[in-house]
Amino acid sequence: MSLLVNVFVYAPDGTRDFLDVPDGVSDTAGFERWRTSVWGSPMVRSLGARFLPRLAEDDLYVEPDEVVAFLDECALLVSHVPLIVAGMDPAHGAEEHTHNLTSTLAHISDAARRAVQAGGGVVIW
Repeated sequence: MSLLVNVFVYAPDGTRDFLDVPDGVSDTAGFERWRTSVWGSPMVRSLGARFLPRLAEDDLYVEPDEVVAFLDECALLVSHVPLIVAGMDPAHGAEEHTHNLTSTLAHISDAARRAVQAGGGVVIW
């Protein structure tokens, strides 16, 4: 099972409306096991991440006023992919992990940029 990343906006009544994922865009945010093994890992936490580690406990909702900081966190993690990969299960190989992590962070960042444009937030579930 995979985690998904989606964009939401608040409706006038305060409920969240989830926007459709554009054609040709991936909404994957990693494997379910990544909640703890990657996003909630000691390495990701030690880099100063404060949003993605929340996935170790529950789904992640990034409110509209937090999305720019969330984008900064994604950029931080992209700049440290080799360190994060070093702590991942070696059975799959560093090249595969690097590809998966880099593309997943790109999907998440893309959703966050779409959220900024829409004035909305991001959910990973």
